[in-house]
Amino acid sequence: MRLNGKIPREEEEDEEEQEKEIYSIRGVGFHQQQKLVVGYALTSKKKKSFLQPKLVGLARSKGIFFVAIDLNRPLSDQGPFDIVLHKLLGNEWCDIIEDYKQKHPEVTVLDPPKSIQHLHNRQSMLQDVADLDLSDYHGKVGIPRQLVVTKDPLSIPYEVTKAGLRLPLVVKPLLVDGSSKSHELFLAYDQFSLSELEPPLLLQEFVNHGGILFKIYIVGESIKVVRRFSLPDISKRDLEEVAGVFRFPRVSCAAATADEADLDPSIAELPPRPLLEKLAKELRCRMGLRLFNIDMIREHGTSDVFYVIDINYFPGYGKMPEYEHIFTDFLQSLMQNKYKKRADA
Repeated sequence: MRLNGKIPREEEEDEEEQEKEIYSIRGVGFHQQQKLVVGYALTSKKKKSFLQPKLVGLARSKGIFFVAIDLNRPLSDQGPFDIVLHKLLGNEWCDIIEDYKQKHPEVTVLDPPKSIQHLHNRQSMLQDVADLDLSDYHGKVGIPRQLVVTKDPLSIPYEVTKAGLRLPLVVKPLLVDGSSKSHELFLAYDQFSLSELEPPLLLQEFVNHGGILFKIYIVGESIKVVRRFSLPDISKRDLEEVAGVFRFPRVSCAAATADEADLDPSIAELPPRPLLEKLAKELRCRMGLRLFNIDMIREHGTSDVFYVIDINYFPGYGKMPEYEHIFTDFLQSLMQNKYKKRADA
């Protein structure tokens, strides 16, 4: 298997040492089911943010070992793995993983590539939320009104008027391909300026939410919620005085944490736990994913009206408090469930 060129020599040496250690673990004196080997295929950026020393150290103490997958060798020739953890893009990698799943059904793959691809389109990404019936379940959950534009940018003002969308509008690239450009966000105060942007785009009504976003991390059945500062509310006066389309940075970075801030309780209160559990369960089932996060906002002036504005696969778990404990517990639970099924068979 050769994917995106060669791996740097220093990474190859690290992988060789990991393999030696794993094979010694698999040897005499240890029961295989007591050790858990996780093969991972991650970008260098994801590897750095996710495989932090505190995770690797805790995992070792629990008998969990992370081994880098060599992209220059056939995947079936590596391992043996109990779990394959991956976040790489491209049809070639998707085909490799699908083929591996068929040849090694005993290995848990996190997560199925075809399920992940569902989140690469921002329209299909939120469709599962729109299809849910959570209109009166400890609160209401929906998605903002939105419009997909795939061609002629000069037609956008007309399409916006025809769809009856209210300004301002959040503008996002329709496709999520891992590039920095696919995460560029814009705020449009008038529909005529939208013709300056390049389709395909998703236009989403901006919902005032008190400047707070809830980032809901899903790891299997575990749910962890953190607050992040977001865009401030926009008044009618702002709309009258401001025109144009403005780019804004990603607002949910670690530096923007709002968990320790002195906030109005009506804004800072977390969404009801039963609502989050129901939402996470439904999305896990519908999307076929176990590692994702949901970006949710509460409509300002309400206590129970929520909107999902984005869903991401394998998000920045390194920013999640106590992520090393949550993730290692999740990996162990996967194996425990697998052994239980074998025993019951």
